[in-house]
Amino acid sequence: MLVDFNTLPEESKVWIYQCNRSFSDEELKELESKLDLFIENWTAHGSDLQAGYKIVYKRFIVIGLNHQAGAATGCSIDASVHFIQQLEKDYQVDLLDKMNVSYKQGDFIAYKTLSDFKKMAKDRAVSKNTIVFNNLVVNIAEFNENWEVPASDSWHSRFIK
Repeated sequence: MLVDFNTLPEESKVWIYQCNRSFSDEELKELESKLDLFIENWTAHGSDLQAGYKIVYKRFIVIGLNHQAGAATGCSIDASVHFIQQLEKDYQVDLLDKMNVSYKQGDFIAYKTLSDFKKMAKDRAVSKNTIVFNNLVVNIAEFNENWEVPASDSWHSRFIK
């Protein structure tokens, strides 16, 4: 069951998929339609899952699930991964590689491999004040508080002197 992401409880589980590029306005319209359809029909053992999504900065797909209303199962999680894999094919993008880092450079969102980010930290091209996206947050409360943070407040801090 599709619900407005902003109405989900703070304890709701989140999955964040970062894209290696921004989606175009036309792609965003298509993407929203596909997400609407997927989430509207997303179930666990035949029961509707109460879920919503938001697309942030034209490049992050954030799916939230109210697990108190019905928890995702192995099959429903597999279905969501297959859906994301299909989006990767449809738009020729990378959404599942967790070994990449997104961060802000002014108003621009940069996307680098982890090894490139480490090198940039060593070269002081990024600092502890660089705003990074901590895609390891697990619920909406953490997403709201700790997703978009200075590198010093995230797991990224281990790379920055």
